[in-house]
Amino acid sequence: MKKILLLFFTVFWLQSITAQNKPAFWQEIENFKELDKVNPTPKNAILLLGSSSFTMWKDVQAYFPEKTIVNRGFGGSSLNDLNFYSAELLEPYSPMQILIYCGENDFAENESLQPREVFNRFKDLYAEIRKYYPEIPVDYISIKLSPSRESLWPQFITTNALIKRFMKRKKNADYIDITHGMKDEMGTIRTDLFLEDMLHMKPNGYKIWAKEMRPYLK
Repeated sequence: MKKILLLFFTVFWLQSITAQNKPAFWQEIENFKELDKVNPTPKNAILLLGSSSFTMWKDVQAYFPEKTIVNRGFGGSSLNDLNFYSAELLEPYSPMQILIYCGENDFAENESLQPREVFNRFKDLYAEIRKYYPEIPVDYISIKLSPSRESLWPQFITTNALIKRFMKRKKNADYIDITHGMKDEMGTIRTDLFLEDMLHMKPNGYKIWAKEMRPYLK
């Protein structure tokens, strides 16, 4: 009996240690793998990669009924995380187009981070995408100016400008500006588009995103 108990606690201890040593967002990526097993994704879909603004867009397919959307956003992720899991996020799919919304959390995790550093993270991700898919369209959605992160807006704006210039110079690449559409007539960010946390969006916010994104969808 003592040996059985010892074996049980040893196995439990090893499992606990293994769980603690897993990298951030490991479970989210495993969930994607399980989802793909249960419901294999079609080829030639539009693949969304990024953070919680995509994760919480649960009904994104309803906004683009004529398209096939595969949403692989996971909340809290940064561009570093997308780079870390690039193989898991890119290799299983054969998309016709990739849209990215990420970068906001990079600054939220480290407010002293410089725009050039986040821009370099994006360039690394873009290069990784091109290893898998050299020719498909890749689009970057501008970092939104979340009211709860107003102190970071200067970094957001500069990073957006760097990525916009980069994407405009690339073949089959585009920059989608959603920040302008989220402002009122006075040029002020509309807080009514956001949930109480002033970070995530209400359906009206996503309607604006959909309007800005639609011309770019293949």
